[in-house]
Amino acid sequence: MQPDVRISAIAHVIQLAIAPVFMLTGIGSLLGVLTNRLGRIIDRARALEDRLIDVTGEHKHVMGSDLNMLARRARHINHAISLCTIAALLVCLMIAILFISAFFTADISRVVATCFVLSMAALIAGLVSFLREIQLAMRSLRIGPH
Repeated sequence: MQPDVRISAIAHVIQLAIAPVFMLTGIGSLLGVLTNRLGRIIDRARALEDRLIDVTGEHKHVMGSDLNMLARRARHINHAISLCTIAALLVCLMIAILFISAFFTADISRVVATCFVLSMAALIAGLVSFLREIQLAMRSLRIGPH
């Protein structure tokens, strides 16, 4: 392959990789939101556990129930983080495959398409898990005197 043709092929691959990079940026932002929510859940659970020692009766039962809900929420957020991270890794793999393909003549379209579809599936599943966590949070919300 001549140098001009190689540079042109690499430039074309860079153009193709721009859309997945934007997708990667979006997933990264989502991961930031998810990890912040997980951190808040953990902080709330630790605070409740510290107070649980001094509480008796009905309050202890309510706090135990709150801790169980926080544990369920944490599992959903952890699941969402895992799935979104897998989606991001698949996007990275797709970008790497696009760049590697600039140096080979093999047809990699199916591999790239598979990476994209799997990435979307992982992202969708992660968002569903995030939605479930939000639903649990809203169900356990108590405002005002109890």
